Amino acid sequence: MVTSMAWVVMPDHLHWLFQLQHGALSELVCRIKSRSSRSINLMRGDSGRLWQQGYYDRALRRDENLKDAARYIVMNPIRAGLVKRVGDYPLWDAIWI
Repeated sequence: MVTSMAWVVMPDHLHWLFQLQHGALSELVCRIKSRSSRSINLMRGDSGRLWQQGYYDRALRRDENLKDAARYIVMNPIRAGLVKRVGDYPLWDAIWI
């Protein structure tokens, strides 16, 4: 359904760069929120809501550099002051690294 290129899970949100192969973006987001909520709540022994309603998306133009977008995404923990180096933050990945 998607080709994942880069992602980072922040304390209160997720950044994810991917190419949607088929299907609707809203369906994908709903599935991600549902499955992750179920898994996290199961681990915590909880049943509360984890995600806010809705989401923010941004499509890249054909002339935009995917690697630059991926770098921006994985640098979020540094900009947020959570770590000094990307490698020190455990919740990220990118296909180019």
